[in-house]
Amino acid sequence: MSETTEPNVGSFTLGGPLAAGPAGTIEVPEHEEWPLPNGFAWVFPGEGNRNGIVRPVIMADGFNLGRSKLDELYQGLEGGGFPFISELRRRGRDVILVGFEERSASILDNAEAVMAAIMRAGAEQLGDARLVVGGFSMGGIVTRYALAKLETQRMDHRTALYFSYDSPHRGASIPVGVQAFSHFIPFPNAFAKQMNSPAARQMLWRHYDKDTGKIGVAPERTEFLAALERVGNWPRIPRTIAVANGRADGVGLPDVKPGDVALRIDRIYPGTTFYTQAQGDDVTVAYLNRRFPKAEKTITTNGFPELDGAPGGTLHTYKILSDTLEKLGGKVDLRHEEVCFVPSVSAVAVRDVETQDDLYVNIDGLPPEESELDDFLCSSTTTTHTAITEELCTWLMDRLPD
Repeated sequence: MSETTEPNVGSFTLGGPLAAGPAGTIEVPEHEEWPLPNGFAWVFPGEGNRNGIVRPVIMADGFNLGRSKLDELYQGLEGGGFPFISELRRRGRDVILVGFEERSASILDNAEAVMAAIMRAGAEQLGDARLVVGGFSMGGIVTRYALAKLETQRMDHRTALYFSYDSPHRGASIPVGVQAFSHFIPFPNAFAKQMNSPAARQMLWRHYDKDTGKIGVAPERTEFLAALERVGNWPRIPRTIAVANGRADGVGLPDVKPGDVALRIDRIYPGTTFYTQAQGDDVTVAYLNRRFPKAEKTITTNGFPELDGAPGGTLHTYKILSDTLEKLGGKVDLRHEEVCFVPSVSAVAVRDVETQDDLYVNIDGLPPEESELDDFLCSSTTTTHTAITEELCTWLMDRLPD
């Protein structure tokens, strides 16, 4: 370890679109690759479909840093709790996975790849089956915008069904203390780049500004929501459905109590401590300390609801950070491995995440029309963000058009 700086813990990022990946490696079958603006696609024909696109299901990758790794996306979709791609292909569906040259780029830019994939699929299709278009995590937001934009351009996207899989329609949450820590590391690093990327700024309900130290709605999010508004917010032609990895009964993570120590670090970044989000003003969510170059900082929030323990798809945020610090010689006291990443109310577009009452609302008790979607399903148990489960996948597949 250098005597003039703390070790660089920023070579990691906070997970990909499928946070619950496969237990082992799954072989990716032969496929065609399409080059697309700002991206590319892999095409897997359905059973019995040999001479062209017949019944396409277009599914977009989610958020991380760098170019999409569609082999990992495929493995996550196949090797988790349910073989999603195999089941789609067994039902005669052609699966088209859309990846991006830079997953952390603006959602508006990555929508160009999806729009091109939709138009190519329509052009090459045999027969008149209408398309299914959706995505995982950020991919559901990208496809939502792409379809809506095509409609405003009066382009026939020929899509019958849009779906999203644990997508943050009303915003995602990464603890602001963790966001701040990414910039507290005294090196340029991948973690900070991820937290400060255009897509992160567009999706996070609150963002930590590294230059001002202020916590608020990023300008990029305001601009993105305005762009979404300009295209009508949602596609109007297809039926719109969604699934959430979080529960619908208003029950959050029972072990994550507000104001608890989530992670404490010693030896490196000594005394650095992260706390679970609590309500109130001037609430301490992190104390950051480093020896070289010497600095310390306390991160506080005002008016936040209890986000970390909220009902929703979870991310192993503190486990990922803890493991990285421990490998570098830190002594860690990890109390909470995971916290809510995409609140259930956000994934099914039923409420904003601004207030405690909305965040923890019993979705099951609300009139269905309170959602902006035509239909949705929340997981019966709390599951990891974008975990591929039989419950959610069979519900989706049962709603595919003929």
